[in-house]
Amino acid sequence: MNAASSPHRAHSLIKEALLALLTKPTNPSFFPELQALILTSGFAQDPSILLPFAQYLANFSFSSSSSSYKTLLQIRHLHHPSPFPFNSLIASYAHTRRPQAALAVYTSMARDGIRPDRYTLPVALKSCARFLGLGEGRQLHCAAIKMGFLRRLHVENALVHLYGVCGEYSCAGHLFDEMRVRDVVSWTGLISAYVKGGFFGRALELFGVMDAEPNVATLVNVLMACGRLGSAELGRGVHGLMVKRETELGLIVGNALVDMYAKCELLDEAKLVFEELRERDIVSWTSIISGLVQCKHPKEAIEMFHAMQETGLEPDKVILSSILSACASLGALDCGRWVHEYVEHKGIEWDVHIGTSMVDMYAKCGCLDLAISTFHRMPCKNVSSWNALIGGLAIHGFGKEALRYFDGMVSDVAIRPNEVTFIAILSACSHSGLVKEGRRLFASMTEFYKLTPSIEHYGCMVDLLGRAGLIEEAYDLIKVMPTRADVFIWGSMLSACKAHGNVDFTQKILGHLLEMEPSNSGVYVLLSNIYAINDRWGDVTKVRLLMREKGVQKEPGSSVIEVNGMAHEFLVGMSDHPQMEEIWLVLSWFSAG
Repeated sequence: MNAASSPHRAHSLIKEALLALLTKPTNPSFFPELQALILTSGFAQDPSILLPFAQYLANFSFSSSSSSYKTLLQIRHLHHPSPFPFNSLIASYAHTRRPQAALAVYTSMARDGIRPDRYTLPVALKSCARFLGLGEGRQLHCAAIKMGFLRRLHVENALVHLYGVCGEYSCAGHLFDEMRVRDVVSWTGLISAYVKGGFFGRALELFGVMDAEPNVATLVNVLMACGRLGSAELGRGVHGLMVKRETELGLIVGNALVDMYAKCELLDEAKLVFEELRERDIVSWTSIISGLVQCKHPKEAIEMFHAMQETGLEPDKVILSSILSACASLGALDCGRWVHEYVEHKGIEWDVHIGTSMVDMYAKCGCLDLAISTFHRMPCKNVSSWNALIGGLAIHGFGKEALRYFDGMVSDVAIRPNEVTFIAILSACSHSGLVKEGRRLFASMTEFYKLTPSIEHYGCMVDLLGRAGLIEEAYDLIKVMPTRADVFIWGSMLSACKAHGNVDFTQKILGHLLEMEPSNSGVYVLLSNIYAINDRWGDVTKVRLLMREKGVQKEPGSSVIEVNGMAHEFLVGMSDHPQMEEIWLVLSWFSAG
């Protein structure tokens, strides 16, 4: 090795050592030595060292934005330092838990006469977006106009993103419309803003006229909008576009597809994409499990939950809430209790979603004492929490207790009853025969709470009046309904006729029911039972003959039982259960006893 190459070699080795220290986790106590080494080794002007050093300064909490800035200024020791290392410091702070520190660096630059360049403002605006600093962002917007940077594409994109995440959708849209040139970041920024703000239709309209190649972020936001709107056709189209362009089914896009298909109630497609994922994270499992619960497949949701547990993944709050809802649908108390114990054991915070789901689960499983104690334990309640408890009391016939909680709810100025509340409380009145209270509450919907009764509310009132034997009043209410009565309302009337032996109204009701559901075996069976109770055996025979002529067959009954956290469904006449022999043995033993 010659003498000339030796210093060069040493310089390279020092640079490699510096980069290794700056780009890997380092003990903060080395900071003074690093600073001295940069100054004494001739790297004070080297961008390849200064940029990672700026990131190093931002990443360690020992260094405030002010001291980081001064350190950089000292190292540069130029009469007219350029902004590029400070841009790096701003960008680094924008990605930390202290994005506000980026603005402190920007302010210091302006104070010391270091003029920002076209790269400074975008990273400063990004930091504003991170902490939703709308006021600070507007000041930077003004600075961009004064310095002549407003028409720079990166600055415009950063402003669209800032206004979008801060909820200023009209400002974001106006800026987008004024842009002379747009790239995929521009389009995605506004589409993302609309999705975040719940303007899913606008997001899809914008995607429809997009003239840039969409990226992963674009597709994820569009799929999210499709799912929220139930736009299955467009969602399938986006999926087809991805297949055509051979877009890799990565985790983020795959999760978005599963979620979109699940929200559009296309479970087969959701499960197919889920199975195709090479790797799955908690979002993947959350999407498929929540979708199964939403689509009324609680048994399969619990099975999927058990499959997730076998992978070693820890469930999050969304999954736990979904599983509690599945348990409520099935009456799977053991599984619901396991979730409760898991929440306690892991010290998971009782937010309003977990608490409400737990109240609903215990109430629907018949454990009203636990539902009530869980409700009172919740640190924060919303209208859904009250609805869950009132609805649970209603289905178990505790009408007066439900009314007491309703009164407690309306006395809370922060909670206002909604349409679901009135379905629950009217149902409570119906199950407990509280006709006077039901009439009063039904009237208060429009008179006091300014809510428009839906067909469900009318159905509750018809059921209430029918159960009380006020069949003519119930029939009169049906006639003045703003919408046509459905099969459930007429079925409720038919049940009331059976309970009170009112055969005269049966013929009127029967015509409506058979017109709506001519193949519903339950209608014929209920009518046959009414005739049988009133000893009209000739009419019973006619009903059975009519069923035979129309090819109507009685659907087999079913029941669900939970064993060791697993839900098992049995149909009448079923014989293909894998443990059927053991089941018959136990049943025989009980029968003999």
